[in-house]
Amino acid sequence: MDGPSRRAVLGAGFAAATASLGGCSAGSGPVRRLRLATGPEGGPYNAFGKALALAVGASDLPLEIIPVSTAASVDNLRRLDEGSAELALAMADAAEDAVLGRDSFPRPAAVAALARVYVNYTHLVVPADGPVGAVADLAGRPVAAGATGSGVRVVARRILRAADPAGARAPAGERPLGLAASVAALRDGSVDALFWSGGVPTPALAALARELPLRFLPLDAYAGPLRARHAPVYTAVTLPAGVYGLTEPVGTIGVGNYLLAREDVADGVVRDLLRVVFDRWRDLLREVTAGARLEPRFAISTGRVPLHPGAVAHYRSVYG
Repeated sequence: MDGPSRRAVLGAGFAAATASLGGCSAGSGPVRRLRLATGPEGGPYNAFGKALALAVGASDLPLEIIPVSTAASVDNLRRLDEGSAELALAMADAAEDAVLGRDSFPRPAAVAALARVYVNYTHLVVPADGPVGAVADLAGRPVAAGATGSGVRVVARRILRAADPAGARAPAGERPLGLAASVAALRDGSVDALFWSGGVPTPALAALARELPLRFLPLDAYAGPLRARHAPVYTAVTLPAGVYGLTEPVGTIGVGNYLLAREDVADGVVRDLLRVVFDRWRDLLREVTAGARLEPRFAISTGRVPLHPGAVAHYRSVYG
């Protein structure tokens, strides 16, 4: 959503949000436990979730965050919708699919955004001496395309389709592997490439780059086609020179990550939680992505995923 329309949303929602504030406030009431659907152990969502749980635990709020290990974005959104989690992290494209009831979601899911917290960088990694030099070369080859239920799998499949819109080539042999399994498969040669979407640098890929020569293939040319076909959440970003031993920048695709909640989470709980998020964002992002900042003007940019009324109230009360 563009700036003026987002401001209109904030203005329109403020009165309703402040009128309906409820739930916990600092130092009062019973402890409210919120399950946060994160991602696989060792992954960036899991690291963020654990850091948020520690930050909330160190505050004086009657809140407890319980990180839950999951397959990540798609799985998390389903858990929110079915009520087995109150909070979740998810990539922006999967979150829009959930709200609109498309692709992996047979009907619209009742979820709301609290903040866009950072941007994922899409990595397409191949051995430097291997046969793959471009996305088109993946035709008929085994590719680690992200675990089932992950946001990586969503963006990987969309890139592969965009590279061959007419279906003229043999499809890549997609292997539903998480990051650790993908790294192991690339190392032992059972796949010719791996897709990953995460912060920069991703420690597992940095470690792999120290073990064997790698190439990170450019993907920025696919940002426009993905925007046109799916959603405006896809942007062209750059893996900087120096990271992973790169001697020059590599253009790729960026996708935002949202902190989300069920719509029935109390507005007061959301406001309390966001105060912690913005007070402690450096701690939350330290193990997730280098050099990122959490700024309100970007945090409210959640596209077609509506802001939770408690989030609207927080941003209006703090930032005007």
